[in-house]
Amino acid sequence: MMVTRLTEGLRDEALASLPDWTHESERDAIVRRFTFKDFGEAFGFMTRVALLAEKADHHPEWSNVWNRVDVLLTTHDAGGLSTRDIQMAQAIDALV
Repeated sequence: MMVTRLTEGLRDEALASLPDWTHESERDAIVRRFTFKDFGEAFGFMTRVALLAEKADHHPEWSNVWNRVDVLLTTHDAGGLSTRDIQMAQAIDALV
């Protein structure tokens, strides 16, 4: 199935519903930092996200340092932000 990049208007509308996410214009991606009590909580969060991502076949770019997890979502096949990224961000937000 062909995934298309969001128009500027649709992107802005979608971002309004995701107040904790920031648009990274250079890569046309959205990013968010999650902070937890400790490494165990951060790693548990990453495990839950990994299961969601695998089911959706849409995987985040992320990094983890102790209690922090930085997540970046973009759709490489679309050349930028797509509805798949918005849906994944919503699913991730539902976990915290």
